[in-house]
Amino acid sequence: MFYLLLAIICSASIALIFKYTETRQTNRYVITSANYFIAFTTTIVMMMTKGLLNDFSLDVDFLSAFSAVVNSDNVLLSPASSILWALMIGSVAGVFFFLSFLYYQKSVRENGVGLSGTIAKLGILIPMIFSIIIWQELPTMIQWIGIVLALISILIVNLSPESLERFDLKPTLLLLFVFGGIAEFSNKIYQKYALNDYKDVFLFAIFFIAFIISTTYAYKKQGDLRKRDIITGFLVGIPNLFSSYFLILALDTLKTSVVFPIYSAGSIVLITIGGFVLFNETIKRKNKVAIALTIVALILINL
Repeated sequence: MFYLLLAIICSASIALIFKYTETRQTNRYVITSANYFIAFTTTIVMMMTKGLLNDFSLDVDFLSAFSAVVNSDNVLLSPASSILWALMIGSVAGVFFFLSFLYYQKSVRENGVGLSGTIAKLGILIPMIFSIIIWQELPTMIQWIGIVLALISILIVNLSPESLERFDLKPTLLLLFVFGGIAEFSNKIYQKYALNDYKDVFLFAIFFIAFIISTTYAYKKQGDLRKRDIITGFLVGIPNLFSSYFLILALDTLKTSVVFPIYSAGSIVLITIGGFVLFNETIKRKNKVAIALTIVALILINL
């Protein structure tokens, strides 16, 4: 739970940084590219400091090793195979990380912030359901109640009568749900089979691929390249990196069906509290209810 709390703090800080800069005209693609740049360069420093690349080798029978791990309990890939797995899964995940960002922007334009935020947050259902089906990570009855309360709190915060009136299951919403859910599920796919010592390699692959795609989009858009956008991206990049970093560590000891609802709902609660403390924003009644539900959910899940 300590690692999950750190992941929630990192996730919430990203939104609070954006909230601080939202009143200014920004180039979101420049911010995103700078965010991915600082994230993947940080992982390079982390890998070099730990000497992780010394274990890299192409002289491994990866398919045989992976087959053995899948068919065995409590057995993980070797260091060299873990690095290869991290590069493969991370590269695919990087594409989905960027696509979820892209379709979130499109959905906000088409469907509004409330509905888009709800669908994006509910993408956590994908890793939850897949983990239950594939690996039988079943919560206890008490934990199920906590999970349901966490999901309800997400709906309460994001949905409004206006957003419900606009609801229409458009392709943009569906793709936002799928891409966001798969991006989150990639953390679990890596953690399930590889050694956690090499999660830095996995995160490097994610953010490097996302950086390449994002800079391509930024170049095509040819918007203004402002110093403040780059700085904002750098500030966001560190918590963005470590939210995934700590999430992987949390997944190593907690069930996926527990981690993602609390991660999502906890981030919303912390953003709400942060908005009140840092920006003197009024906490709406529905948000107070959501905070109370999340606290109850945390207690139930830890019983």
